[in-house]
Amino acid sequence: MPQDTERVQFFIAGVQKGGTTALDSVLREHPSIQMARDKEVHHFDDEAIDWSAPDHGRLHAAFDWDAAGVVRGEATPVTIYWPNALERLRRYHPRAKLLIGLRHPAFRAFSHWRMETKRGWDTLPFPQAVGTEGRQRVRDAPGGVHRVFSYVERGLYAGQVERLLTLFPRSQVLFFQTDRLWLEPGQVLRAVQDFIGVERRLAAPRRYVPAPRRWVAPLNTTDHGAIPADSRLALDQVFADDIRRTAALTGLDLADWLRPDYREPMPTG
Repeated sequence: MPQDTERVQFFIAGVQKGGTTALDSVLREHPSIQMARDKEVHHFDDEAIDWSAPDHGRLHAAFDWDAAGVVRGEATPVTIYWPNALERLRRYHPRAKLLIGLRHPAFRAFSHWRMETKRGWDTLPFPQAVGTEGRQRVRDAPGGVHRVFSYVERGLYAGQVERLLTLFPRSQVLFFQTDRLWLEPGQVLRAVQDFIGVERRLAAPRRYVPAPRRWVAPLNTTDHGAIPADSRLALDQVFADDIRRTAALTGLDLADWLRPDYREPMPTG
């Protein structure tokens, strides 16, 4: 078995549009943490790799292995969603630590849709994209998963969390609510540093208002406006039971997500 120092030691494994860019960005400032040269190596979700005898060279090439005394981490948020990605990660490093940021699933879906339409990868209006027509595209995709159109499916967290916890012990997983990364960044960063085993060197004011540019994803989608009220209501109904299950599984207090007047504290993105 290779030594832990010969493997990437922690992964920001989810969720997409759940604060992973913000967390990756700030962890790069810690002198004892080495993040992959580029965010989202997309190693464990790479279907071109022969996973019966995988070559981890591309993942390892994203790091400086001559640097001593550092903890290495990588952020690819599709990992928790993509079939077999967590299983592959476990075979690579069964003692790896995983960080999972969870965002209100309706707002996550809208942010995801805005990103894909901005990129030109989807043309359906949001109500259709998260309705029967749009979700059929996911059901029709190979394996019932889709990288682009999975606006609703990626927000059904409970099944993803259950699968994760069958593969890794609870002690190796840190869940955090994306809201807390903005409302109480110092508290979240302290928890992350303790979890991955580095000295507390990263501090933050209690609240970023407005959030620094480095904490916001680089693709500006604010011209899409706010989530449509009817879609928000429909999605809240779709996600309600799953939110309750996710809270029970993770130990997070997600009661505010169940309120119809809930609004996100962080910048639109």
